[in-house]
Amino acid sequence: MKGNPPDRFSLKNLTKHSKICKANVLMKKVFLLTGFFTLTPILLTFCILYFSFLNFEKKGPLSFLTNTNTVSYAALPDSQNALTGQLVQQDARVATVEDFFKRYNSPLLPYARIVVSDADKYGLDYRLIPAIAMQESTLCKKAPAGSYNCWGFGIYGKKVTKFSNYPEAIDTVTKTLALQYKNNGLETPEEIMAKYTPSSNGSWANSVNLFMNQLQINL
Repeated sequence: MKGNPPDRFSLKNLTKHSKICKANVLMKKVFLLTGFFTLTPILLTFCILYFSFLNFEKKGPLSFLTNTNTVSYAALPDSQNALTGQLVQQDARVATVEDFFKRYNSPLLPYARIVVSDADKYGLDYRLIPAIAMQESTLCKKAPAGSYNCWGFGIYGKKVTKFSNYPEAIDTVTKTLALQYKNNGLETPEEIMAKYTPSSNGSWANSVNLFMNQLQINL
């Protein structure tokens, strides 16, 4: 007596059921992958917008402009900042000299910038040239006619040193005071007076100091 043969319908059902299970697993994987690639960009976009909104609320709508400007200014080299400071200081000195010349109605008014630039070129106190001119000729009002010599420079009795114009005179006197006076230790009005006008009893230096004080800038 032989055993019972397998039920064909049972085998078919089992095979069918296995295929259905595999299909379900595949569908789940497809569904999960589709959901991942769909939801991930949306979630990332939401996070970016959310943190941008928080930054907007904290710093204001133009914070990005402010930050850009801050970085650009911070990136300026020290040499450029130093140059800017020097230009501001020079402009202040020029304005002070101009006011001094204007106050006394001096013909040197158009040459205030030359006074400052020549002083810088030769390393001299910018106040000396206007102060000595004020002492010697009341800022050119009492200078020998046609000499452009407002500083009593090279004037001995009837001998008068003449210049072609005010810029030449300013340059020559500034250069002489720097090279022949300051470089030899004669820098203050008292020290300059000993060589420039030795016959003075001290009043020359006192007056020059007074006018230099009027030209002082408090930075």
